[in-house]
Amino acid sequence: MTAAYQVSTAVESEAAADEIAAALVSERLAACVQVIGPVRSTYRWKGAVERSSEWLCVAKTAEPRVDAVVARIRALHSYQQPEIVATAIDGGDPGYLEWIRRETAD
Repeated sequence: MTAAYQVSTAVESEAAADEIAAALVSERLAACVQVIGPVRSTYRWKGAVERSSEWLCVAKTAEPRVDAVVARIRALHSYQQPEIVATAIDGGDPGYLEWIRRETAD
């Protein structure tokens, strides 16, 4: 059975988050993408502590699609070095996990 993953990224605006969500779902790279925000981020960039408001995208996908999801997010993202993190889903409702696999199948 193919594993399910969550792939997350933070972007600068709601519009950017909506663009990524729409692309990933319409291209069947993700079964769904939740957009959360705004969130406050504090991070070190080029030697300085930065703070910004961002929107968080959390995509659900199947393991074979993870690399394609990461590549598509990178292509759409405006940041020089975007946060893109993929985390395996170790458990959950079997029906939901099967739905993720089914909706991201070729």
